[in-house]
Amino acid sequence: MNANSNEVMALHGEGRLTGCSSDEEPGAKTTIFSQNEIPVQLVSNRSSEFIHRYFPLATADSWNDWKWQLRNSITNIEDLKKIIKLSDKEILAINNLKGRLPLRITPYFASLIWNTNSSHPLRRNVVPVVEELLQSSAEQSDPLHEHSYSPVKGIVHRYPDRVLFTVTQVCSSYCRYCTRSHTVGKLDKLGRQDFEKAFNYIRSHKEVRDVLISGGDPLTLSDEVLDYILSNIRSIEHVEMVRIGSRVPVVLPQRITDNLIQVLRKYHPLFISLHFSHPLEITDECALACTKLADGGIPLGSQTVLLKGINDNVPVMKELMHKLLKIRVRPYYLYQCDLIPGSGHFRTTVKKGLEIIKGLRGFTSGYAVPTFVVDAPGGGGKIPLLPDYVVEHNDEKIVLRNYKGVICEYPEK
Repeated sequence: MNANSNEVMALHGEGRLTGCSSDEEPGAKTTIFSQNEIPVQLVSNRSSEFIHRYFPLATADSWNDWKWQLRNSITNIEDLKKIIKLSDKEILAINNLKGRLPLRITPYFASLIWNTNSSHPLRRNVVPVVEELLQSSAEQSDPLHEHSYSPVKGIVHRYPDRVLFTVTQVCSSYCRYCTRSHTVGKLDKLGRQDFEKAFNYIRSHKEVRDVLISGGDPLTLSDEVLDYILSNIRSIEHVEMVRIGSRVPVVLPQRITDNLIQVLRKYHPLFISLHFSHPLEITDECALACTKLADGGIPLGSQTVLLKGINDNVPVMKELMHKLLKIRVRPYYLYQCDLIPGSGHFRTTVKKGLEIIKGLRGFTSGYAVPTFVVDAPGGGGKIPLLPDYVVEHNDEKIVLRNYKGVICEYPEK
């Protein structure tokens, strides 16, 4: 990454910066926000050191401009090599990504991994390794068969009373275990006609009371586009609640501006499902972003994917759940890793997930215990799993084992 030339271009509003491979991407052809549009944000000591080394002409204002972050995202091996000493496995993987999930890391998230080794949990989230190129017979490009449940572009209607609405295929950073790795990053964006068809589908299906807006990441869209989407959905009388799925507060906390909050709070009841994988993601910047969302009256939940070598033990998972509650994010789901191509090095056994739930339940607050689910291959939907707490169950009684292993009985008559 040519930091000096990139910064000069940014400050003069010329051209497209590193990490913006298409005019279709968020942040393309935009200039630095004026001072009154930039929210008060943090520039941590960690970020300051990173900026000094790799973006020496960047100001605090440009660093805290989310569009600057997107324009300067790391999307190729040459840029990544300048901030990280890559392993042979990482180099081989990045050089063979053609047609696969692309590389994209925001400068902010790069500041969390620039001085780490290849086993660092946050680095493994976003930097490919050669195992990603290996595919087992059980893995599929669309393991949840979302395409089979898509009546119109952007809509997935699997459950009776709710739909998934994928409004973009762009993310600010690409997680290497992404469920939609077969579609995200392809810039197959929805046009206005596609949006209208999706709105009309929801409008015509009165059983739909819940709409989950996902992608890609919806919060990479502009405030104006989000306002357009939310206002159209909220105008449908039978839609009772709207949810947004996003990882932005984790990888691009600068996006959570006061203007964005003003847009979102118009459409209550609105919920946001965030995606966290490790306690190290909960920085001061991330905490501030979540606080602003919560102060805007938006309930926040977290969905965590169980990942081998990253969060597959009780101490790490407990620390993550406790830190989430401290920033007003309620642990919601713990997902078994989906069977996407090249995910074998991330997947644990289902038994491991049950062990973690057993190590949490009773040993910490109930609010800190997510529901462990397998999103069944083939479109079977989310299936919750619990450790074996039921010892015996008949017409007379149910015999239960508590978190300490103590046997208890409850009469059925």
